[in-house]
Amino acid sequence: MPVTAVAFDLDYTLAVPDRDRQTLLDDATEAVGAPRFSREAYLDAHRRHLTNETREAIFADLLGEDSTVSPAALADAYRDAIEEALVPVEGAEALVVDLKETYRVGLLTDGPVRAQQAKLDALGWADLFDTVVITGSLAAGKPDDRTFAAILDGLSSAPDETVYVGDHPEADIRGAHAAGLRTIQILDGSDAVPEADAGIERDALAADLPGLIGDL
Repeated sequence: MPVTAVAFDLDYTLAVPDRDRQTLLDDATEAVGAPRFSREAYLDAHRRHLTNETREAIFADLLGEDSTVSPAALADAYRDAIEEALVPVEGAEALVVDLKETYRVGLLTDGPVRAQQAKLDALGWADLFDTVVITGSLAAGKPDDRTFAAILDGLSSAPDETVYVGDHPEADIRGAHAAGLRTIQILDGSDAVPEADAGIERDALAADLPGLIGDL
């Protein structure tokens, strides 16, 4: 079937921070007097709390019950740090606008609702997509097939006529593939996983993605 819809991941697909995430996390913990957490520990807690309104549950998990630091304050500090650092991949906004002339275009992003919506607001993308699904509003996060069912519902498209574009091998590519979508993996010097129908370097996204979609 011909492609009628395209859905994107957000983080490290359409937008990236201009500083590494460990630095941003360190800035946030220092701002509120919290202990330092590794990026790996944060990601483990993030995976346990994909369906929340804010990052407060993530930081409550990391801080523990005996902490005197407010998880809400730390969540706010980290959100502010990310918003200040987030920049779009070159040509990403124009790419989405151009694709909307041919396809329905949506966004499916993992994370707490307030955090991911704040990123869209900071980028000026609140109204860029035809539909936006944030897993914090769902019963599960990627790669659960319910998340891909939600974006398909928002796009009013069938799996085999929808392309999902994302960077994470498991959450994005294997998850979308298992749900029946076509997949294009965003690369950063690595190889695409076998489940990807195609791969593209992030810095070539705007120039090469339309042709890749047309070839699927």
